[in-house]
Amino acid sequence: MRQLVIFILRFYQKFISPLKGQTCRFYPTCSEYSIQALKKYGFFRGSYKSLVRILKCHPFHPGGHDPV
Repeated sequence: MRQLVIFILRFYQKFISPLKGQTCRFYPTCSEYSIQALKKYGFFRGSYKSLVRILKCHPFHPGGHDPV
């Protein structure tokens, strides 16, 4: 399951993300953060951490460096 989600995220990074330009307010980007979290914590905990990170992506959060 984890490998499938990572494959989907890599597809997004390669084909969809370049179309929308540089818009991420975090480093690493949310998709790269999700891949790192899935590799480090597994499917369930990594998915949870990814969801929390994506929910932080709004105009009132300063962004910046946020490692896994």
